[in-house]
Amino acid sequence: MTIVQKFERQKGFTLIEIMVAMSVFLVICGAMFGLMNMSQKRFRTESQVLDSFQQARLGLDEVVRDAGDTGYPPQNQFSTLPATALDSITPVAWSPTYPATPCVIGTAGGGTCTTPGDFDVIFEEQYDNTGVKWVRYTLQGTTLWRGAVNKTVGANPATAVSIAAGNMFPYVTNVMNNATVAQIAAFRAAYPAMFPGGIAQPIFQYYCPNPGAPPALILCQNAGANNSPANIVDVEVTLIVQATRNDAQTRALRLVELNGRGHRINPNQ
Repeated sequence: MTIVQKFERQKGFTLIEIMVAMSVFLVICGAMFGLMNMSQKRFRTESQVLDSFQQARLGLDEVVRDAGDTGYPPQNQFSTLPATALDSITPVAWSPTYPATPCVIGTAGGGTCTTPGDFDVIFEEQYDNTGVKWVRYTLQGTTLWRGAVNKTVGANPATAVSIAAGNMFPYVTNVMNNATVAQIAAFRAAYPAMFPGGIAQPIFQYYCPNPGAPPALILCQNAGANNSPANIVDVEVTLIVQATRNDAQTRALRLVELNGRGHRINPNQ
C-alpha cells in the first residue's frame, strides 16, 4: 500500500510583495516628512514677516500719533504752564534758520529745508504733560531713529536732538525706503507695485493748505506761498520694511509696506 503525502501551500507574502509594500511605505513617509519640512519652513518665514510687520506697525502708529499731537496745545493740557518762549510755536521744527525764517519744503533733496525732509522730521509738541519737546525721526542707513528732548530757546532743533548728541535711539530696523538702485531693482522683481518709478520712496510727505482750494490740502512743495514747516497740517508716513531673512522656501525677498497719515488738531501759537 502506497501512502501519498500531500503538502499544502502555506499562505504568506512573497519577497516581491514585501519589497513593493516597503517601497510604497517609504514613498508615503517621504511625502509626509516633505510636507512637515515645508510647513516648518513656511512657519519660520511667516513668523519673520509677522515680526517685521509688527515692528513696523508699532513704529508707524507712534509717528502718526506724534504728528497728530503737534502744534500749540490748550493751556489746560499743562499741569505747569511753560514760559512763553518755550511754547510750541509751530507743528514741525525746521533746520536751518529756526525759528527766524521758515525754510521751503521740497522733495528728493529739493527745497531749502534740511528738516523736514523725505527721511527726517522734527515734531514740536506738548509731550506727556511735561512741557514742549522736540521729537525727531531720522533714517540713517536702514534704521529709523527716534529721540525726544525738551525744547531749548534759540537752539537748532536738528542739533539739539541728534544721533551725535546721544539722545536718539534705534526705533525701526530694516527700513528700505532709501534703498540703492540695485536693491530697488531686486525688490521690484518680487513686488512690482513697490517703489514706483524705480526710485527711493519718502518716509514723510507733508501737506499744507492749498491757496487755490479745493482740495483743501496739497503737498507743501506745490502749495506756493503756504510752503512752510509752520503750515504743515498733515504728515503722510510710508514705511517699507524687509524681513530679517529671505523666504525659507523660495529664497525670495520678503517686504511689507505700511501707510498712515497724521493730522494735527492743535493750532499754531
